[in-house]
Amino acid sequence: MRDVFARLASFGDRYRLETGLTGEGWLACDRLLDPGSDELGQVLEAERTASGQVSEHATALTVMAVYSGTVTASALLAWALQDVLVDMRPPNVAIRLSPHHGFEAVALREPEVRPGSLDTLVSWVLNEHLLPLAQAMRTRTRAGLRQLNGGVAHGCAAAFCVASRLGADVDVLHAAYRRFLAAAPVLDPLGEVVRLREGEREGLFYLRRTCCLYYTSAEAVKCSSCCLDSVEDRLAAYRRVLAAGVVPH
Repeated sequence: MRDVFARLASFGDRYRLETGLTGEGWLACDRLLDPGSDELGQVLEAERTASGQVSEHATALTVMAVYSGTVTASALLAWALQDVLVDMRPPNVAIRLSPHHGFEAVALREPEVRPGSLDTLVSWVLNEHLLPLAQAMRTRTRAGLRQLNGGVAHGCAAAFCVASRLGADVDVLHAAYRRFLAAAPVLDPLGEVVRLREGEREGLFYLRRTCCLYYTSAEAVKCSSCCLDSVEDRLAAYRRVLAAGVVPH
């Protein structure tokens, strides 16, 4: 089990999991599924303060994309690379907020790793966690459900795409993502993963078909996958990123 978590952490903070809730400031993720909970309000307020978002629904869209791309990313990568399941069901997961954009840490109450099926992975990560969270965000902020689910799709794809530029086998990750998408058809219309090569560097990149409205924040920047840019412009930008050897969010 320790080997699984160590390998996940080797790909960076996006995939790092703490085991056990030590210290203060942890929020139980199952509480976030209640649209009226104080915990969900804390998450939204932390992002609004950190990024300077102009509206409640824009804040929710940003949170959904960031949450999906960090909190559950380790479960997707563990399955893709080692064919094991990390229990990312909401009652087993807690997060600690960051004073900056995003989350400071993710922890498991019970750090259980087991063999399992793709159907179980989809159930734990999507059906029991991310999609109900999107619905709670919808109820709380009136953000559009398609846009919220677009954040889920983007975040899930990021789990595969970012690791592909950090040393993980691109063939393995690309095949795993396609299997995951086939088992989660709700995500399919919301974006597309493309495989690019520049010289000896290769990686997976995501093209969104929905917008998280981060450009309306105080930072006033668009995500690298933003659907407000043309596919051609995004591919050209991704190729420059790949050639430079950097890893965009």
